[in-house]
Amino acid sequence: MPKLAVNGIDLNVEIRGTGPTVVLLHGFPHTWQVWSEVIDDLAVDHRIVAPDLRGFGGSTRTGSGMDAATVSSDIEQLIATLGSSPVTVVAIDAGVPPAFLLAMRRPEIVERLVLIESTLGRLPGAEAFFAGGPPWWFGFHAVPGLAEQVLEGNEAEYAGWFYDQGTRGRQVRPDLRAAIGAAFAEPGALSAALGYYRALADSSRQISDAAQARLTVPTVAVGAAPVGRALEGQLRPITDVLEGHLIEDCGHIVPLDRPAELLAIIRQTSQPPIPPS
Repeated sequence: MPKLAVNGIDLNVEIRGTGPTVVLLHGFPHTWQVWSEVIDDLAVDHRIVAPDLRGFGGSTRTGSGMDAATVSSDIEQLIATLGSSPVTVVAIDAGVPPAFLLAMRRPEIVERLVLIESTLGRLPGAEAFFAGGPPWWFGFHAVPGLAEQVLEGNEAEYAGWFYDQGTRGRQVRPDLRAAIGAAFAEPGALSAALGYYRALADSSRQISDAAQARLTVPTVAVGAAPVGRALEGQLRPITDVLEGHLIEDCGHIVPLDRPAELLAIIRQTSQPPIPPS
């Protein structure tokens, strides 16, 4: 896999196929491989660009710059480096805020957005989801050094717990589970990835500032469990063209738990349409 220099770091990037470009942005605790059940189908007619976000996988681990605006700039420069705009951006979990900010700042390079199972800071519309407070691991991850100390030697098992929960106990391929676990067991890998949680306050402010304007890029919000329609609710008041989907009996890690359903949504969204393989 190539590593591309952007924004002062190196991004590890999986690139497949030819055609209109689709950029896939993962979340936590993921690498680009979270897209492994959909990437080959999409690459039949599209150029697929799937980076490890800064701090994850084979990309540069930094002690700063994990806020959504900085990660958004990474992706903006990646798109420019590849000369592939305008693009469709598909993002899940922690990849959603950077994708949103990119579309708000540079709508001319993003023609479509597909945003999956996340929330956008404290924008109105997700009150029901946050009624009992954020998920427990948000606080655990936010305290500098705590999770690293508690989980030392068990990073792969911890990442695996999220995959069990995110697929509702359905089996993730053993090779994929092993690859993800190995990535987070590397020295410093978990600490770098947790920087996203430690930058949440900054990211939330950036999102709120951006949301003073309208999102003009046609957008699809995809919910499952546990986020449901919370993201759609946040986007509805500020988005010109918004389509919402709720995938039933689906865990948080949609591209692994319900890849066929997600592929159908992306194919419907992407231009020109991707014929079934």
